[in-house]
Amino acid sequence: MNLNKVFLIGRLVQDVDFKITPTNSLPLAILNIATNRVFKDRNNQIKTETEFHKVIAWGKLAETCRDYLSKGRLVFVEGRIHYRNWLTPEGIKKTSTEIIAENIKFGPKQEEHIDVVEEFKDFEETINSQETDIWNIQF
Repeated sequence: MNLNKVFLIGRLVQDVDFKITPTNSLPLAILNIATNRVFKDRNNQIKTETEFHKVIAWGKLAETCRDYLSKGRLVFVEGRIHYRNWLTPEGIKKTSTEIIAENIKFGPKQEEHIDVVEEFKDFEETINSQETDIWNIQF
């Protein structure tokens, strides 16, 4: 059995880059998303690590992203990893790792986001203040 499945929750770092492909006139949206990982280092100091992901949406999903998403918006992306290789006109080999979106859910807009952030901070403080096994958290 094989599985290629990705789930990301993050924020758009810029507005959606929307295009129509020249060869087959398909709508294409490129979303650049930042995700954060919070962890404790060897010295028990809390650290945050940010990663950036290139997400590609096609067709009606791309059009919906263009119409409703903008920089700073929280999104939940379900998709698959895709590795792309090509040669430049100069003959240089290039590679890109992308997430091909199969489904995207939109989070609250920035003004709706404030209450959610406060609730999350309370939850995060509770988790970080104790040595908690994440799998035993009661929701």
